[in-house]
Amino acid sequence: MNLADHWLFSYQALARHRLRSTMVLLAIGMGVSSVLLLTSIGEGARLYIEQEFSALGSKMLIVLPGKKETTGSAPPLYGTSPRDLTIEDAQALKKIPSISHVAPIIAGTASVSNQSLSRDIIILGTNRDMFTVRNLTVKQGRMLPENSETRATPVCILGAKLAKELFKKSSPMGQWLRIGEYKYRVIGLLKARGESLGLDLQDMAIIPVRSAQVLFDSPALFRILLQLKQTDFEINTRVNINKIIAQRHDGEADITIISQDAMLSAFNKIIVAVTASIGAIAAISLIVAGILIMNVSYISVSQRREEIGLLKSLGASAREVRQIFIISSLVITSFGSLAGLILSYSLVFIIQTNFPKIPLAIPWWSTIAAIFMSFIVALLFSWLPANKAAAVDPILALRG
Repeated sequence: MNLADHWLFSYQALARHRLRSTMVLLAIGMGVSSVLLLTSIGEGARLYIEQEFSALGSKMLIVLPGKKETTGSAPPLYGTSPRDLTIEDAQALKKIPSISHVAPIIAGTASVSNQSLSRDIIILGTNRDMFTVRNLTVKQGRMLPENSETRATPVCILGAKLAKELFKKSSPMGQWLRIGEYKYRVIGLLKARGESLGLDLQDMAIIPVRSAQVLFDSPALFRILLQLKQTDFEINTRVNINKIIAQRHDGEADITIISQDAMLSAFNKIIVAVTASIGAIAAISLIVAGILIMNVSYISVSQRREEIGLLKSLGASAREVRQIFIISSLVITSFGSLAGLILSYSLVFIIQTNFPKIPLAIPWWSTIAAIFMSFIVALLFSWLPANKAAAVDPILALRG
């Protein structure tokens, strides 16, 4: 018997027991689809994070207060030094030739009110460069004044959602609202945009950085965002940043510099590890399907003893009999894997079409891994029943 004969013979044997074959096929299909669907969640999260980082802008460095030594681990998000970064520190960094934009940031929560409407939101104090570094667009009105770093001007720019909730159907442009204990005039509206790394840009207010110092009664910056002219300048820029900060902080460069690529790489490593772990857990369902294959194969050997005896009496070797049962398992595994692939990719396509906000994407490696593991499981769990079939005595089998 050649390979084509084996596959045809196995298909005919499976077709004679449709219910049993269907149950095994469903078990394999569900095992493959569970691996693909669960890993698609992790891969979708990874692609979502990449999209979020690309929305932050390009060639960006983040300077945080506090020195933190790392040893190959992900960089910290917050520093630990008691010495604060100031607006003067940010202005000094503008002297570095490789930096095109510097955005000092003060962040905090305050109550925002207009007449009887009031809400607690995130207030962002910064300058004009922030709009370039973070790819922010003013839909209506104008950006912050150029003297944001030198003068506490009572103006603000509102997110689209916040403006709608505070002013309802009336235009907020030129109107006054209260933030904390101070009044600010609305000079602009941000273009509608989704969340960015947990920060809802539609539900916040942006004010000049000096105004934020007065509002929160603190000169300390939350962080400084820097945009490089070219990514090739990153190493030299880091050296210059540390040098300038050291000169201003009594000889100590007590800051942490995080690059956009380093943060993205750290997140990607975490997400890939989590995705692989989820896929490994889902693969347990394939092992369960393998046990079902073994049980069905044992039943098949018992029911086909006379057939096995006839084949061996006609000259079939133990190796060929073993191949019959192994190939039967591989045939049904092929159909089951195909069904699982069709089901998984169809569900992901339907969800992406109808719910585009849900991040789902099946990684190519999980498809290969699921198919490979399904065949390995089928081969391993059909080996013992196949050996039992190969050891059948043809004379005893034909006697019944």
